[in-house]
Amino acid sequence: MQPIANTQQAQAWNGPEGAYWADHYDRFDGLNGGFDDALFTAAAINERDHVLDIGCGVGQTTRRAARQATSGQAVGIDISAPMLERARAVTAVEGVTNAVFEQGDAQVHPFPSGGSDVVISRGGVMFFADHAAAFTNIGRALRPGGRLTFICPQMPDPHGESAQAFAPVNALMRESSPAARGMMSLSDPAHVHDVLTAAGFADVTTRSVEGPVRWGRDAGDAADFFFAMSPVRFNLDSVPEQVTAKAREQVTAALRRYETPEGVRLRGAVWLVAATRP
Repeated sequence: MQPIANTQQAQAWNGPEGAYWADHYDRFDGLNGGFDDALFTAAAINERDHVLDIGCGVGQTTRRAARQATSGQAVGIDISAPMLERARAVTAVEGVTNAVFEQGDAQVHPFPSGGSDVVISRGGVMFFADHAAAFTNIGRALRPGGRLTFICPQMPDPHGESAQAFAPVNALMRESSPAARGMMSLSDPAHVHDVLTAAGFADVTTRSVEGPVRWGRDAGDAADFFFAMSPVRFNLDSVPEQVTAKAREQVTAALRRYETPEGVRLRGAVWLVAATRP
């Protein structure tokens, strides 16, 4: 593995949080996959492109990129060994032969200069210790005229469906878990524009995209998944059991109103960011 700048994130994602994500990757893909169509439409990957997927996790987006770049290649990079191990296994089972994975910290990873036509990321670019340095390094990986497209979270809407459904737990949250620190660091479009411009990108655009966030088969299953997530367990570890039990009852009841034939779905919103390397 290459040198690491984001040591705190490396420790977190190579520990229990990364292992939990790898073991339940299909559930996390359900949370995030509702924004994939918007991401890939903006990325406009063609059959000959070489695609770099930053913070690829278990590789769902890397595999989709590889399937579009039929005569090219998709490279997924992530700091988490447990997730990359799972990514390689799933990719082999699915028979995607032009997707490969590398472990590394994209802020300092020695990417081949100009080796990529497109860079994508589904929520993997928020956690860098130095965003300007990271995007400068990522920019070097793009050929001139190459495209960067990523999605990142918006600040939570206090009146949104997620805020309403999970309000009993949100009131108990003290701080971000180790792996989630920095999650909202790119939630301000003006800041995103400044960071990317400083890193040498041009034609920076940011727009809001809404999509479904799939939590589970039914309210009980969705609540079980939510309460098992590492950030929630991290915050509830010292909360009295009876308080946690009451919050679980309230969350389960709130989620019932969002049950559909396709499972529990809440509306979510992200920022879709696009830029080019001049």
